[in-house]
Amino acid sequence: METHIHKINPWKIIEVGWNRNKIKGSESIFSIGNGAMGQRANFEEDFSGKSLQGSYIGGIYYPDKTKVGWWKNGYPEYFAKVINAPNWIGISILIDSIPLDLNKVNRVEKFERILDMKKGLYERAFSIKMKDDLEVEIKSKRFISMKKKSVGAISFKIRCNRDVKISLSPYIGFDVSNDDSNWDEKFWETKEKINTQNKSLVKSKVKKTGFKVITYMKANLYDNNVKLEKPFKAKSNSKKILLESEQILKRGHTLKVVKFGGYVTSECNEWNKIENKTTKILNYLENASFEDLYREHTLEWAKIWEQSDIKISGDNKSQQAIRFNIFQLNQTYRGDNPNLNFGPKGFTGEKYGGSTYWDTEAYCIPFCLGTKPPKVTLNLLNYRYLQLDKAIDNAKKLGFENGAALFPMVTMNGEECHNEWEITFEEIHRNNAIAFAIFNYTRYTGDLKYLVDKGLEVLVGISRFWAQRVSYSEKKNKYVILGVTGPNEYENNINNNWYTNYSTKWCLKFTLDSINICKKNNANSFKELSKKLKIKKYELDLWLKISKNIYLNKDEELGVFVQQDGFFDKDLKEVDKLDYSQRPLNQNWSWDRILRSPYIKQADVLQGIYFFEDKFDTKSIKKNYEFYEKFTVHESSLSPCIHSIIACKLGKIESAYDLFKRASRLDLDDYNKEVEEGLHITSMAGSWLTIVEGFAGMRVRNNSLHFTPRLPKKWKSLLFKINFRGNIYTIKFNQSVFQCSLNFNQDCFIYVNKKRLTFDNNRKTHTSI
Repeated sequence: METHIHKINPWKIIEVGWNRNKIKGSESIFSIGNGAMGQRANFEEDFSGKSLQGSYIGGIYYPDKTKVGWWKNGYPEYFAKVINAPNWIGISILIDSIPLDLNKVNRVEKFERILDMKKGLYERAFSIKMKDDLEVEIKSKRFISMKKKSVGAISFKIRCNRDVKISLSPYIGFDVSNDDSNWDEKFWETKEKINTQNKSLVKSKVKKTGFKVITYMKANLYDNNVKLEKPFKAKSNSKKILLESEQILKRGHTLKVVKFGGYVTSECNEWNKIENKTTKILNYLENASFEDLYREHTLEWAKIWEQSDIKISGDNKSQQAIRFNIFQLNQTYRGDNPNLNFGPKGFTGEKYGGSTYWDTEAYCIPFCLGTKPPKVTLNLLNYRYLQLDKAIDNAKKLGFENGAALFPMVTMNGEECHNEWEITFEEIHRNNAIAFAIFNYTRYTGDLKYLVDKGLEVLVGISRFWAQRVSYSEKKNKYVILGVTGPNEYENNINNNWYTNYSTKWCLKFTLDSINICKKNNANSFKELSKKLKIKKYELDLWLKISKNIYLNKDEELGVFVQQDGFFDKDLKEVDKLDYSQRPLNQNWSWDRILRSPYIKQADVLQGIYFFEDKFDTKSIKKNYEFYEKFTVHESSLSPCIHSIIACKLGKIESAYDLFKRASRLDLDDYNKEVEEGLHITSMAGSWLTIVEGFAGMRVRNNSLHFTPRLPKKWKSLLFKINFRGNIYTIKFNQSVFQCSLNFNQDCFIYVNKKRLTFDNNRKTHTSI
């Protein structure tokens, strides 16, 4: 048996060899999607081995009732599940009356699958031996159209070494469930099945939420590329609708099924409108070809790669990794719908509910700012703005008043739907990541209109929350924040998490600064907003007082910020003293032991230093990095990238490179031994950040781009593009020369190693480094 591996290739993920024990992991790695729907790399044919069926639709969810042993006031009523949708890819096959099932065949002779990231194509090829020396070759191709967001396409070919009878049934399977259902409940109601030669669809409704979806399919059959007329008979049962066909496949001939399918839904959720739209799609597909759809699909991918590609010379392993991450990010979110967002698993698995976390604001928005038009980031900001009323409701449930807003840790529609108390009630720093995203957008684009029109409302709600959430300590003569969980989830219910306190200090000041900007630039608009929100001078004064007097614990002897009040009471045994067999801690230690340990799941103090870098001198950054790195186990996917960026700033390039490899190949190399649950989509943006903000050292300061380029020894050169203030900057540098060119003729300049560079008449500039 061949080893199950992913070959190193700059544009492809290649798996060679059959290993039934790693199927679920590969189903995650080879997932495809288009921002509206997605599909794990399940086999088209039936498979009786271990598998996680996964077909997903953006924005469609089920409120699975919370399951906890001890109910607490304020708990969310449900945990939102991105649900496994009806299966449109299925093709049941009998060869001489024997089911085609790779888990049961006599022998798998060859097996290969390829994910072509450049073209968004998933291919699979295998040959098997069945009884009586029957040899079967299968080749399949699949894509989900980046042009037509409701359409997926499959080409499935069969060849045999002798004449055989093939029974073949493309189907829609609607008897589906979620692997992670709290109560083993099925989330869909099947409302109607329509199955004829020309129209095959299933109308389904999500229980409780009422989302209406039509799953459709269209299939054609070819013998040696000759289309067979009316080869199918329509049938159905309690679990599927099928198009059945029986054919004699002659030796040397190829039987090919071309199947189109997907989902149609509508914001209006009216069956007649959804069915009319589905009928139009089916009519279009009547004369469409796999090749034509694929051609327009690849053109869309070409446009995406033109702006978002990163080229690394000298290291194909890193090249493959960063393209895989960029590919998955673009499959997950297209930016054309403010009701959608980056789910932490995207369309690759069920874990985390597929909902929205603070990951979007902290990690994904910088990726969008650099690689997309500003309207994409605006949609992500609007996602939160449109949910502000529910953030206020979330805060009310916890006892906050006067328009205080607590944005949810996990959400689909703005309601909190995470039910672990130490997260739901305590990981409240998420509010500040949303404020930081507004700041990040305005400094990057220079667009203050959003701040005046919408952003300030969000900031006021967040600031009102903090004004009520802090406590005044007479002993310290400072404002403190008690009972929180910081970014390091290996410490719960702690006091004065430095990151939470510092980001709150910053948030209150940024809100006040934004109010002043609005007063100056649009006094009438601010007057109306002030009246609407009932902003009073006394609360502005309070915000300023809290910001100036919030408690920030620092160990003067070590020169480091204290992660939380009790951190130095712990047994400060460094990570490299741990037996590696104990890792990951969350799979080997009790939670009690983890909480009492000094080990840090992800960047915490360093997350704050990353966000607010300009507020600290290099000496302070170095001391904090070198201290906290020694206790960080990086058991969150969001951690290595932040450490890598800071390591680059400090000139620790090879350490930064090691951390980048961990961040970028987390799923490809399955470092956390959990890839079968789905990919870590939002952390993939962190690997983009590591290259752009780490090795290229890009910063936005005073309305200009600044670079501090530093390459790992193994890399010969680095090339990428940045969308900044209406221009496209093409950045390329090696160990000695930095080059930049512009797409448009504007009066621009950039800074490299603090040196100002201007562009010549050919819109180019360069300098030695």
